[in-house]
Amino acid sequence: MAEREKESRVKGRRGKGGSVLPGFGLSMGFAMTYLSLIVLFPLSMIFLEAAAFDWRSFRDVILDPRVVASFRISFLTAFLAAAVNAFFGLLVAWVLVRYRFPGRRLIDGLVDLPFALPTAVAGIALTTLYAENGWVGGLLKELGIKVSFTPLGITVALVFIGLPFVVRTVQPVLEELETEVEEAAVLLGARRLQVFFRVILPGLLPSLLTGFALAFARGLGEYGSVVFISGNMPMKTEIVPLLIMTKLEQFDYPGATAIAAVMLIVSFLLLLVINVLQWQASRRVISD
Repeated sequence: MAEREKESRVKGRRGKGGSVLPGFGLSMGFAMTYLSLIVLFPLSMIFLEAAAFDWRSFRDVILDPRVVASFRISFLTAFLAAAVNAFFGLLVAWVLVRYRFPGRRLIDGLVDLPFALPTAVAGIALTTLYAENGWVGGLLKELGIKVSFTPLGITVALVFIGLPFVVRTVQPVLEELETEVEEAAVLLGARRLQVFFRVILPGLLPSLLTGFALAFARGLGEYGSVVFISGNMPMKTEIVPLLIMTKLEQFDYPGATAIAAVMLIVSFLLLLVINVLQWQASRRVISD
């Protein structure tokens, strides 16, 4: 009886939902207020500024060849970099989780280095390394491959800054996967590729898509590490963030706002599609 009374008092202090927070209504109110002040209100100002445009002027800004080229470069390089990180990030996470070797903790810590490193420092380092007179750039030049001041250089920079998003998203899920299921599949005659694609990958797919989405979103908005290695050539290597900065420096605030609004809308739609795919993958895993 005493234990029941003590348990009921604890539940009464936590609230009906069993939460240590002071209730759903108050917690939800604080959360939405914080999100509105930090995220929704600043983003809504972009649309308010863009609403001052008439449709013809807005269309002329967005369909300008220089703007279209910058959109194409930004989205293409960000997508390619996120795809590369999805593959190699999964490989790095696999090695860190499934194997024990000297220096593993050091490598695990190096994964987070792009998080802590200032993007300008990363841009200078990558440009020095991949320039035609750099260590790697000089070797690639002999093979006829130019990295710096090309879209390839932009992709390399985005791969560098996006890798931790995939590794840190996949790694915890990979640690929780039960190796006994893989061993049972092998005992039943499954090959290694069958075990990976039918047993391991379905459980990792939601987190892998999340890491891909985070790396892709980071790549779309990246500026500091790209501006040095890209060369900033209009129609060739000019990314959208750089074009927005250029228009701001020219005091073309309406043009910068219009480009930012389109960038925001397209990014949101792409991330929405990726989240839907992630949700479907999660439901498929749960149902299986």
